Amino acid sequence: MTGPVVVGFDGTPESLAATAWAAREAQRRDCPLHLLHAWPRPKRDTSERHHPVERLAAREAELLTTVDVPVSSSQVPDPPADALEAAARTASLLVLGSRGLGALHGFLVGSVSQEVLRRAACPVVLVRTGADEPAGPVLVGLDLDHPTDEVLAFAFDAAARRSAPLRVVHVWSPPSGTEYMAFDAIGGVQNELSAAEQARFTDLLEPWRERRPEVDVTADLIRGSATVAVVDAAATARLLVVGRRLRRTLLGTHLGPVAHAAVHHVHCPVALVPHA
Repeated sequence: MTGPVVVGFDGTPESLAATAWAAREAQRRDCPLHLLHAWPRPKRDTSERHHPVERLAAREAELLTTVDVPVSSSQVPDPPADALEAAARTASLLVLGSRGLGALHGFLVGSVSQEVLRRAACPVVLVRTGADEPAGPVLVGLDLDHPTDEVLAFAFDAAARRSAPLRVVHVWSPPSGTEYMAFDAIGGVQNELSAAEQARFTDLLEPWRERRPEVDVTADLIRGSATVAVVDAAATARLLVVGRRLRRTLLGTHLGPVAHAAVHHVHCPVALVPHA
């Protein structure tokens, strides 16, 4: 997709962090940056209605001095989640802010962000308040049982644009069941299962290594809990990339457990890439 980088802005510290990150990303991609403020106007005319417009114009002017790409902004009188979802249909990337709550409690992801994360058609990046993109590799967590092309394409591209190494992590665990527990007690079967999983992992990555030889790739196969392993691995990453599989349930769409853990507990920017 060749659309602009779109970033939600409402004047809060979270949105200031998001717009700063989005500006740098638009510069890397050499594509336009668009600031979007969604604010359902009250039925009555009030003096406060001018403040959001003024803040938006001021932030646009600030960013114009920091990047060499077109910068624009707009305010729409729609609910924020609806406006951001609509913008994501033609954007190459959507960027949102998130407020930190500390190491023990993770991060606050508001209802608007959660709704957009579930519904957006393009990749969405969640940026933490007050934190620039740190040094370190781009990290991508893969689930070999689901489509990975979109996720890997985004991760390789992100690493190449940053001249950063790419760390690819796949977390696995042997099938549950008494027959595997018995074999594990005897020994040998776990090594065979691990070797088979490693072969799948290697076969998946080899075409991407050949396609993007400029990217320095490290591949790690980890046995354990995917949510724990990915969050731990992201501690030294500059960007985490995970898949965002849209699953329909009786309660609607929701994020998978790894994506959910990432957006609430990972400190670096998190990119959620939609796939089938």
